[in-house]
Amino acid sequence: MAHFTFCWELGGGLGHAGRIRSLAQPLSARGHRVSLVLRDLVLTRKLLADLKLPSFQAPVWLHRTAGLPPEPASLAEILLACGYLDADALSGLVDGWRALLTLDQPDLVIADYAPTALLAARSMGIKSASVGAGFYMPPAHAPLPPLALHGELPASRLAAGEQRLLASCNAVLAAHGAAPIAHGAELLLGDHPLLCTWPELDHYGRGGASTWLGPNLPAGGGIAPEWPQGEGPRVFVYLSRNGEEDSACLAALVRQGCRVLCYAPAIAAGKAPPFAAPALRYARAPLALEQVFAQCELFVGVAGESSVTRALLAGVPVLLMPHSAESFMLARRVRHLGAGINVAETSRPHDWDGMVRALLGAPGYRAAARAFAARYADYRPGEQARMLAGRFEQMVA
Repeated sequence: MAHFTFCWELGGGLGHAGRIRSLAQPLSARGHRVSLVLRDLVLTRKLLADLKLPSFQAPVWLHRTAGLPPEPASLAEILLACGYLDADALSGLVDGWRALLTLDQPDLVIADYAPTALLAARSMGIKSASVGAGFYMPPAHAPLPPLALHGELPASRLAAGEQRLLASCNAVLAAHGAAPIAHGAELLLGDHPLLCTWPELDHYGRGGASTWLGPNLPAGGGIAPEWPQGEGPRVFVYLSRNGEEDSACLAALVRQGCRVLCYAPAIAAGKAPPFAAPALRYARAPLALEQVFAQCELFVGVAGESSVTRALLAGVPVLLMPHSAESFMLARRVRHLGAGINVAETSRPHDWDGMVRALLGAPGYRAAARAFAARYADYRPGEQARMLAGRFEQMVA
């Protein structure tokens, strides 16, 4: 039997932990040894507890990086702000990962947005694979593409960011006698990149040339939904952050006669909710999402890949409040698809009531979501997870 170590380093939300859950289950069921290295051991605990797998805290960047532009132009600039600006600082993170991998002794490192884990594995000669959605699985053998959140960006800025990233990475690799990388994409893709999404939801819109493996969606888990009583449309809200706009959105849903079921990890852990009403209920634990999306008429969230995909597979339109470059780019793709509204692309002050009315009343949004669901009606998350488990086994054979 082989030993597989799943690593998650960057990015927020439960989607990363959900993907790891879906892929760890079939490997563990086949008798392999599986361990987890997670960015967050607390908010993921309830989601992953039943796996009964050893979990470790990931070495992560804890400091503020000064001197970078306020809005990142590419993944290179995101990584520069996470410890890659300076080779000495990056060496500290890599040393942490190397020590952890030395103790864990995996046959294969499987990274979910964990570039430093992949860098450490490369420095140690450990085989690696990467899994995930398009954002942190960029096109291979090419410069990292622009995020283009605010129009066109100078090519010189993109090139400078990637060169600085490569300089830090290759200095660390050279110190450990490992081969250098030629493109920033190599840092994120590892030896075996597995692009787990579909073209419609690819952040970079790279078209049909890639190998699309579909999303990783964990089966089962979570508590059954308990909707507020009444006759209004049922709306599921997922809040990963207590943002300033949360209460305004929740209030609009209630004003429009909706019955709202909200899950927010921070609120479930005891933080005060941003808004209260009889038609609004806060879930005490992660919900059984298959049941939730089979019962609701609208989803409101921060544009996490897993929750958006589940909503669209159920034919449910979405109202998305992105808070990062990754979530903004996905929300923009959904808007292009016609299945939802990206709040970040609407003018301020936001017309929350108007957006809710449109998504619940205008047939186009629901039709686009249902068309997406029809295209992938044969998709079975469990079968995809078992297929990927077979791929991992082949990598270590």
